[in-house]
Amino acid sequence: MRHPDDHPQPPSTSPGPPASPASGAFAPGAQTRDDRLLSALLTTAFVVLLAGALLRYVLKHGDSDRLPWIVGLSVVLAVVQVAGQARPGSRRAGRVRLAVVVACWVVVVLLAPSFAWCAVPLIHTALRLLPTRSAVALVTALATLVVLAELRLADGFDPNHLLLPPVVAALATGVFVYLTREATRRQHLIDDLVRTRRELAATERREGTLAERQRLSREIHDSLAQGLSSQNMLLQAADRQWDTDPQAARTHLRTAASIAAHGLTEARRLVHDLAPADLAEGAGLAQALATLAARESRDGLTVRFHAEGPDTHLPDQAASALLRTAQGALANIREHSGARTAALTLTCLDDTVALDVADDGRGFPAPEPGGTRDPLGDPDPLRGHGLPAIRARLRQLGGTLAIESTPGEGAVLTATIPLTPATPPAP
Repeated sequence: MRHPDDHPQPPSTSPGPPASPASGAFAPGAQTRDDRLLSALLTTAFVVLLAGALLRYVLKHGDSDRLPWIVGLSVVLAVVQVAGQARPGSRRAGRVRLAVVVACWVVVVLLAPSFAWCAVPLIHTALRLLPTRSAVALVTALATLVVLAELRLADGFDPNHLLLPPVVAALATGVFVYLTREATRRQHLIDDLVRTRRELAATERREGTLAERQRLSREIHDSLAQGLSSQNMLLQAADRQWDTDPQAARTHLRTAASIAAHGLTEARRLVHDLAPADLAEGAGLAQALATLAARESRDGLTVRFHAEGPDTHLPDQAASALLRTAQGALANIREHSGARTAALTLTCLDDTVALDVADDGRGFPAPEPGGTRDPLGDPDPLRGHGLPAIRARLRQLGGTLAIESTPGEGAVLTATIPLTPATPPAP
């Protein structure tokens, strides 16, 4: 039974935002908070439209013999839809509920066309639960049924009855598909960024490991290796003089034992925190360099130390780098230059600290800028570390290394490290 005034005004609905497309297939068990909110909104909209259509039908056709069927199907639709919201279940269960709701809705619309606009929430639900092609096919069928219902309710031909349902359905479908594809592209971009970040982190770890290995090799070279080299030279000298000059041989042995004891301290400190033993227990760089000069003044080499500028407390890394530089330079002077005297000069300024290591040995041709030849190192690649290690250590602190030498006239090595300027006092 139908009356001319049975044509309801289309509700003020819009396609609304689809569920977060980034969630892919909307498996209810994996829904996000936004997905659950949208599901609740769609369920509420469906139940409200269903209740409004049922109330209107009861008011206008309360005496119709179709009323029990309309009421019963409406109750089934509401219960299934609310139950699906309360207990989402699996994706397959959601599709089964959608099929039941669509089937019941089709029967209701055939009995009472005024229930047609309940299709709007069903369109969104279909787009969220079904694959794109299946969803488009179902949306097309729903829109067609809505058009037929509108034409049944109309007194005469109205273009809006023919155009409005397909336009609403097409708009909802188009927006949803666009947002889904855009979310997929963004998810791919996020995945690429995450993968790139992981690769970058792995690369940084590898570089950090390599840098740490290089640092440890420099520390070992400047402490243990040089001490062992000096001990080897002293023991060889003692062996040569053991029969001819026992007193000198014993002196060499005592010196070698002293170096071994210092090397043991260095090794323990290296294991503990890699700080030079001469800087342990709060000793300043000037005191450590003076101790180094006194210890290296032997076997025909005299080492003097001189400090210029204020007694500034240097950062631990800068002090350690300069002390290692002095140790490496003196070891190379002793082993390669044939010098009789050497001088360590520490100059502290407000923003810079510099260490000069000079000797009166045989000298060498000054290295070319950027060259790979190490004039301070050993020609044996398994032993020499020398200049590259010193330069790398200083570079890590923003420092520089300069070398001046002429064959037969000795050499001067200058290591410079910038210091963070002190904050000016408030006026």
